[in-house]
Amino acid sequence: MIINIVAGGPEDLLPNLNDYNEDQASWVGVDRGVFNLLKRGIKPTIAFGDFDSVTIEELKFIESQVKELKRYQPEKNETDMELALNWATEQKPEAIRLFGASGGRLDHFLANVQLLIPQLLKKFPIDISLIDRSNLLYLKAPGKHKITKMKNQKYISFIPIIKEVPDLTLEGFKYPLKNRHISIGSTLCISNELISDYGTFSFSEGILLVIRSRD
Repeated sequence: MIINIVAGGPEDLLPNLNDYNEDQASWVGVDRGVFNLLKRGIKPTIAFGDFDSVTIEELKFIESQVKELKRYQPEKNETDMELALNWATEQKPEAIRLFGASGGRLDHFLANVQLLIPQLLKKFPIDISLIDRSNLLYLKAPGKHKITKMKNQKYISFIPIIKEVPDLTLEGFKYPLKNRHISIGSTLCISNELISDYGTFSFSEGILLVIRSRD
């Protein structure tokens, strides 16, 4: 099972959600993301939010369409996305994809990226990615990882999430590296490209944010 979570980020940054509407996919709506899902004819299994970003009429429509609606007060410790992501990980899916989680408010975007960190550090981490119209991003723990070429997102950037990432090696890239020490704040690994159908990246410590982008 794959769980797709749609939050209330700018609608024009959403990819074509029908491309991700496989038979094994389950949909979760977050705040205004619920309304954006329903507009596209996709009915979420469950929805989370304080729904302060929808009108009264839109909320009534949501209530009439979604059977399981988890509604919260705006004054709470967790964001709506964190509540939805916590629920999704408890279902133990094969993967989780986040949409509507970038653009708009930068505080929400940065918080959504940081939500991926505790999930990565679990004993059995779930593959979680954040996707918008131009970008795909995810976190990776130490080890050797294969990465394949994507026609529409040829640029690949590697950004340290914690203070240091030692022994970063990039193979099959336009700009290769060998056991390079990368510190947070470095722009050395921005906008690289694969030179063949696939490549590998490896490192010995830390956490890397991998971002695949198009212009």
